[in-house]
Amino acid sequence: MTETTLNPTLDRQEEDRMVRAAQTDARAFEALYLRYVKQVYRYLYSRIGSQADAEDVTAQTFLSALEGFGRYRHEGYFGAWLFGIARRKAADYYRQAGHSQFLPDDLPALDPDLLQQAVRSERLRELQALLLELDDDEQELLRLRYAAKLSFGEIARLMERKEDALKKSLYRLLDRLHSRLEDSHD
Repeated sequence: MTETTLNPTLDRQEEDRMVRAAQTDARAFEALYLRYVKQVYRYLYSRIGSQADAEDVTAQTFLSALEGFGRYRHEGYFGAWLFGIARRKAADYYRQAGHSQFLPDDLPALDPDLLQQAVRSERLRELQALLLELDDDEQELLRLRYAAKLSFGEIARLMERKEDALKKSLYRLLDRLHSRLEDSHD
């Protein structure tokens, strides 16, 4: 599975070839599935927080993509179209089940020392509180970049923004979060 884009032109050509093959042979859709399933799952897990629910919503995303494949237009990247479906499925998940937005806190401990774990846990809670204060677009930018591991180009297409502006937004956002975390410890 390709998770980073080293040569966007070649990557786009490969993706177009895979899409054309899948349009004539449903079994060829498997290659697109394998290319994107990990990224879609990580993105959905970052939004939902439950492994089982994220797996279910990932499956729903790919089922919807397969069922709606005839409506895909080659005007943009298939990945952007697919992540658009994943975003809508995550929104459906929250609407249908009345869930609240989730930020996972089950990251593995880095240091077995109990004091270090307590400090890390407190920092994680502070970071989660700061993340919850971000607007939806800022949270989405972080999820797409760090959970789904999409390139800036892919995120720019998905969010319909210019790549350079997106990079500046992310760097400013990270700087703001870092400053606020540091301020809370002064």
